[in-house]
Amino acid sequence: MPSLLAYLLVVAAGVSVALQQVLNANLRAEIGSPWWAGVVSYVGGLLAITLAALLVDGPRLPLPSAGSTWLSWTGGLFGAIFIAVVVLMVPRFGAATVLALIVVGQMLGSLAFDHFGILGLAQQPASPLRLAGAACLILGVVLIRF
Repeated sequence: MPSLLAYLLVVAAGVSVALQQVLNANLRAEIGSPWWAGVVSYVGGLLAITLAALLVDGPRLPLPSAGSTWLSWTGGLFGAIFIAVVVLMVPRFGAATVLALIVVGQMLGSLAFDHFGILGLAQQPASPLRLAGAACLILGVVLIRF
């Protein structure tokens, strides 16, 4: 896959996250519950990813083994936290501010994960240039908010 196409695919995924958050916030307003809006979002995602997993060649879902860590199986919990916070905050702050704050959180977390080699990642130091990039994201949140 050409590099430009790969970058555009990731940008499109980002647009889909923004769209998902707006749709979830709208659903919350329509049904009156952020929690049920989150459930609907996850059920739709579960159905879509299950269909993809069944249609694409590859291994089937194994049961956790003695060698696997329980933490690796908890990603959905953090996704639920993400959905709940976004469904609650998009109506309050707007989609642009919420998603900008999410990107800042992702960048700060990923810089720390890389720097310390958390959860088996290869260590990549938080260089001054990388930290400057994170600072620019924080500045971007400030500019979007005001």
